[in-house]
Amino acid sequence: MPFAARSKRSDADDAMMPIAETRDDPRFHGRRRGRKLRLKQQGLLDDLLPELAIDVTDAALVGDPAKLFPQPVRDVWLEIGFGAGEHLVEQSARHPDVGFIGAEPFINGVARLLAQIEVGKPANIRLLVDDVRPLLSALPGGCLGRVFILFPDPWPKARHHQRRIVNRQSLDWLANAMKPGAELRLATDDGGYLRWMLRELLDHPEFEWAARCASDWRRRPADGVETRYERKNRSGGFGPVYLSFVRRH
Repeated sequence: MPFAARSKRSDADDAMMPIAETRDDPRFHGRRRGRKLRLKQQGLLDDLLPELAIDVTDAALVGDPAKLFPQPVRDVWLEIGFGAGEHLVEQSARHPDVGFIGAEPFINGVARLLAQIEVGKPANIRLLVDDVRPLLSALPGGCLGRVFILFPDPWPKARHHQRRIVNRQSLDWLANAMKPGAELRLATDDGGYLRWMLRELLDHPEFEWAARCASDWRRRPADGVETRYERKNRSGGFGPVYLSFVRRH
């Protein structure tokens, strides 16, 4: 995307924006918009999003992301590519003492998330509706306790592999931003991307695979949240695979 992965391909029936195919194209997502937004959705983007949106130049973000939230939080977690937001909203409800930053460039997905949180307006969610790279490069060292990259776009064509969010550069940034012992939680249902993820992560000196038995990667984490994308694709292919890597001490 520009670096935030457009994760939930459940929206693949939406109209696709043209994608340049040059080898040096830095984007890690395909499109910014799908179907035309309804008036209600546009209203949420106009009125509610400004209350939650973050600026990567914000002094609080650069100094201590926990200060982005009006109430004290014990930890800060990041979800890259939250899609329609089901996972982000549920995790924020389960962990009200954790501050959540969600990064997603797909406007229609952001509108769906805002519709879910409109009534309660949880104080522990902040959003970046853009490329996640500037965010990762701005975060201070050791500030994140957990990171989610769930069902990112696998960019299956070889000429697009450089757009995959799981790569050495992104892992270097994450290794810097994550606390020792912090968890990087990933999921995919694409066999080619699974092999890519494992190769990139197992080759990285700062991450250790937390799996203890073969069945670990076939089970959703006990505190995981099933998303619409996950349900829709469960019957196809080999099904979802879940990976957990830990930032080494």
